[in-house]
Amino acid sequence: MEHNGFHELTAAYALNALDGAEASEYEAHLGRCEQCQEELASLQDTVTSLAYLPEAPAPPRSLRSRILKEARAERAPVVALRPRWTFPALAGATALAASVAIALGIWAGSLSSSLADERQARAEQERAFAVLAERDAARIPLEGADGILVVSRTGDAALIVSNLDPAPSGKAYEAWVIENGRPLPAALFDAGDGRTVVALDRPVPGEAVVAVTLEDDEGADQPSGRPVFTATPA
Repeated sequence: MEHNGFHELTAAYALNALDGAEASEYEAHLGRCEQCQEELASLQDTVTSLAYLPEAPAPPRSLRSRILKEARAERAPVVALRPRWTFPALAGATALAASVAIALGIWAGSLSSSLADERQARAEQERAFAVLAERDAARIPLEGADGILVVSRTGDAALIVSNLDPAPSGKAYEAWVIENGRPLPAALFDAGDGRTVVALDRPVPGEAVVAVTLEDDEGADQPSGRPVFTATPA
């Protein structure tokens, strides 16, 4: 790809819209192009703001079915207007309102959790982009996977992995920063769609090795098996 062609890919890269091969080529170009580094850094706020858009997804189809089911169950009989039937009808309407409120509350709680997860993911992506945009960041090829570890001058680091298989059920990938033989947990993640970008929660000193293992999805205090892939400074 011509040099100018890479400039046009910056926005797509920021939105994680490139396939594995395109992303790898762009990342190699990014390490030596100040223009793309500056443009990628300028796009961080825009990408992160997407998580805070006011428009929310529509309620799930199952919510409507549940409400209608409750409505049919609580439907009051049609009776001549006599005072003694007022209270049973009102009780039915109250029960229906309560069931609707509960259903909406469940949906709202689920939606709130989903938005919180999305915002956290966007924040982590912003941190990763900040590392990628560092002009003097070190770029270390991964051993055992297609990707790189990017480490800034301050030790902030991000993993970029292409075509990583999803973790098995009940498992997650866990990144470790290993210094002087001591592994310390640095991130818990699963595979992304084509390209996985992970900002490490722990700085990476100059002589440290970064390794990724498969652990229980709640994470572990120590690695339990052999690394899936590693990154070793030259």
